[in-house]
Amino acid sequence: MVIGYTAGVFDLFHVGHVNVLRNSKSLCDRLIVGVTVDELVAYKCKKPVIPYEERVEIVRSCKYVDLAVPQLSMDKLDAHDRYGFNLMFVGDDWYKTERWKDIQEKLSNRGVKIIYFPYTRTTSSTLINSTLESLRLL
Repeated sequence: MVIGYTAGVFDLFHVGHVNVLRNSKSLCDRLIVGVTVDELVAYKCKKPVIPYEERVEIVRSCKYVDLAVPQLSMDKLDAHDRYGFNLMFVGDDWYKTERWKDIQEKLSNRGVKIIYFPYTRTTSSTLINSTLESLRLL
């Protein structure tokens, strides 16, 4: 059985999130999705619009997701220890960054392959948030 894993904040759930989940599920038998807890979102100096409990329920309700779990740490090796995935799915905005080169090497040593999907550049939670903020000023 091929177990896939991806993680994200999934704030203001949009088509980019659906694309990642659909594409991920198409390549594995079981898809586990880590949803970043509110406290960890602060690492990006951000605060989610939608609280964790609601975000995880939205992700859990998606037909492509077999299991939604809290992402309590950015440590992907810890996630691998917990869930034993064979494939990890990541947006290509991380491709060849120093951080992900290191993660990819370490996971590769464990037999895990990282697959990078095209980032949906036309839609993002950051873009939606900034658009809403601009509209509130009118």
